[in-house]
Amino acid sequence: MLNYRGGSFAFPYTKTFEKECKVRGVSFEVISDSEWLSIRASINNPEINQEVIKLEKAPKIAVYTPDFNPMGMRIQPWDDAVTLVLTYAEIPFDKIYDREVIGEKLVEYDWLHLHHEDFTGQYGKFYGNQGGQAWYKVNQQKSRHWLQIWVFPRCLI
Repeated sequence: MLNYRGGSFAFPYTKTFEKECKVRGVSFEVISDSEWLSIRASINNPEINQEVIKLEKAPKIAVYTPDFNPMGMRIQPWDDAVTLVLTYAEIPFDKIYDREVIGEKLVEYDWLHLHHEDFTGQYGKFYGNQGGQAWYKVNQQKSRHWLQIWVFPRCLI
């Protein structure tokens, strides 16, 4: 349910699903059929930016991320919040980067995550400390070049 209470999911209740949510620490609430119909009616209002989308199949996901940072060190799992969350949530994904983009591998994916904004503020802190360094400026210039030639798959986040 897009934009409804932060992006909720709804599915028919079973004891198995309840147990799985409890084991994984997922918050949930059981609602009646009439509550479900009421939620659907409110989401269908064209004046609000919400939508119910039925997932027919799990999308094949790729995350655009390098294997190494600008200093040449291998990226660690905790260095990338998106891959960390997907791994923790046990959502399968592939990491792709420039070679795969040039090799036209994007058509193999339904969903490509591009790192876009820094919600943590860490990028700003990093830029404040490293933004004037020659290696950083070269890396930024290379990144800008790649952004100009991308061909995107069907769905982006």
